[in-house]
Amino acid sequence: MILCLIHAAFLVKERDTIFSPVIFLTPLQVLTELKPYVELAEKLGRLAVQLVSGGSGVKDVKVTYASARAPDDLDTRVLRAMITKGLIEPISSVFVNLVNADFSAKQRGLRISEERILGDGSPESPLHFIQVQIANVESKFASAISENGEIKVEGRVKDGIPHLTKVGSFEVDVSLEGSIILCRQVDQPGMIGKVGSVLGVENVNVSFMSVGRIAPRKQAVMAIGVDEQPSKETLKKIGDIPAIEEFVFLKL
Repeated sequence: MILCLIHAAFLVKERDTIFSPVIFLTPLQVLTELKPYVELAEKLGRLAVQLVSGGSGVKDVKVTYASARAPDDLDTRVLRAMITKGLIEPISSVFVNLVNADFSAKQRGLRISEERILGDGSPESPLHFIQVQIANVESKFASAISENGEIKVEGRVKDGIPHLTKVGSFEVDVSLEGSIILCRQVDQPGMIGKVGSVLGVENVNVSFMSVGRIAPRKQAVMAIGVDEQPSKETLKKIGDIPAIEEFVFLKL
């Protein structure tokens, strides 16, 4: 990404596409600081919309930013644009960029509300986490529905890398690199090994694996980071494991 200052406005050149004057006079220092969170924002949007059963019906989205900074010391306009990009591109042929994000959302009747809350951590870090919620939809992965009845995904940046840290009410921790398989299962010994074995036999490389559970021996959600897209046959084998109650593949 190349940033340059022209007539007091920043232009961004990426892949020979000019976005202007998209950064809304956002200082270069702020853009540099937000870079990993920009990636996180887009990927959370992509994850959230893929969890919707029939993603084109998405209309109401709420984004929550948790930060130790004062509200007027956090410019989220670029983050909102990238969440919009993540929400729209997987379910349409439209290429969304920082210039047309708000217009593209308006065209589709997509309403995005934003909330800023006080988060833990040091003010030196711009954000503690970003949370994306989609209301009034059904989910293809029931465990992604929060206690409020909305699809909810949450993430944060760790060591400069975006991580998925919550799905619905389940806490997980998986790097948002490659793609993700989410499985709801009965919490019992050997589940990680069983799923890992299926993927290994099919030569699908696992980069990360994390399990979040309500309580021991109750329901749990396993988040698996994979480098390749598993075949339909491989995913069916995972679904055939007796303790697996549901699963979904999410492409990043």
